[in-house]
Amino acid sequence: MRINKYLAHQKIATRDGADVLVAKGDVFINGKRAVLGSKVNEDDKVEVRGKNNIKNYVYYAYNKPKGLETPDISVKDVFPVGRLDKDSHGLIILTNDGRITDLLLNPKYIHEKEYIVKTSNKLRSNFKQKMEAGVNIEGYVTKKCKVQVINENTFKIILSEGKKHQIRRMCSNLFQEIADLKRIRIINIELGKLALNTSREIKGKELETFLGSMGIK
Repeated sequence: MRINKYLAHQKIATRDGADVLVAKGDVFINGKRAVLGSKVNEDDKVEVRGKNNIKNYVYYAYNKPKGLETPDISVKDVFPVGRLDKDSHGLIILTNDGRITDLLLNPKYIHEKEYIVKTSNKLRSNFKQKMEAGVNIEGYVTKKCKVQVINENTFKIILSEGKKHQIRRMCSNLFQEIADLKRIRIINIELGKLALNTSREIKGKELETFLGSMGIK
């Protein structure tokens, strides 16, 4: 198993986050510093020095701009949980807490994510009904969602799952072309008026509610 996959399974980091740790020289296999692509066997001893005993977890809300790939987000000592494609923008959670990776991203857990979407063409009269009922994307029918039509070219959507490019694929199957896609909320964490390419720390009651929704105290 590749080292980044191993660290993801151990809930230490996402695969992208694990690659960052390896590149920084923080990961050791049997006492030797790992490199990108290193393999881990069942009886190997893996250490993430300075990370295994993290007590001071930090969490940030970050406003990703268009044109930036999620793996290219560079904030010291944290990694992004989840992705937004290059042409999308909005809220991403940054943290050094690998515990939340699977809890937030695994489809067996239900967590709301909210988006504002603008389309190039006018929304069809039955768009809301069809989106909320579930859309067949390559043989998979999406779970029911909530849609609020704002105007003839804009809607809000709340999903409880996160298939790759899900909103774009759903809209494409309903003959709607997306002009802009912005994520504004993950569970209780809201983007608000956070400026592009900046972050704010999540703390206090907001953090307590966020972690509590995933069963972390």
